[in-house]
Amino acid sequence: MMIRALTAAAAGAAVLLFSGTAAASSYPIQGAPELTHNPLYKHGRLPAVSCKAVKGTSEASTTKWITKIVGCLNSSWRRSVKDFSPVGVKVKKKIESSRVCLSGMEISGSFANPCYGTIDVQLRPDWIKAKSETAILIELTRAYAKIIQSQTDISEAWWALPSSGIEAEMNEQTYRFYLQSDCLTGVSMKVLGRKAGNWKPLLDAETPEEYDRFDWYGKPANRVHWFEQGYRSGGPKACNTWKAPSSKVS
Repeated sequence: MMIRALTAAAAGAAVLLFSGTAAASSYPIQGAPELTHNPLYKHGRLPAVSCKAVKGTSEASTTKWITKIVGCLNSSWRRSVKDFSPVGVKVKKKIESSRVCLSGMEISGSFANPCYGTIDVQLRPDWIKAKSETAILIELTRAYAKIIQSQTDISEAWWALPSSGIEAEMNEQTYRFYLQSDCLTGVSMKVLGRKAGNWKPLLDAETPEEYDRFDWYGKPANRVHWFEQGYRSGGPKACNTWKAPSSKVS
């Protein structure tokens, strides 16, 4: 399991609840209303945006597409977050691993990483030459989701959870955080009007291979579940992973 200090750097520096009464979690979150009762969950479906950005296969067109996508997301999300700050984006050929938001990791390919309210994008030939946008768009919207978590104090509250010393409990808290970002990613994909016949192979298709050794999300089936929760609902009300039963965040 990834050390929380590393995940916080990447995310913070940077459900419709199940019908009926959910079964008690093995490790319920207590004393953290920013997680369990965040005002973000009061918002239903976000307004769809007419985002006609088209990804080309040149560096210039891909950069323009990325910038347009983030602008479209800002237009839709701004009413759902108190004191919303528009998310910025910086696109570079190379982002130095020494930067704090990368936590010292050297990434060879393209990636999108949240960092203090801005999405840093390292744009390499793999994304530039890709003819399909969907998997890349999931990576961009996931980085955006983590900034939403930061702006709503979810990241800070997750980081501040006391350590019990119980590995299973720490793992579950990490899953709750990252599965919530998957759910918010689904919301953004719905807002943008993107579709796919099968989301499962796309959820980590463009995630840097250097991250493969980290277990952030738990079971693949739960990743799909939360992504589709967000996508179907089109709003953050569906994304309260912090009150879900343990079976849904394992």
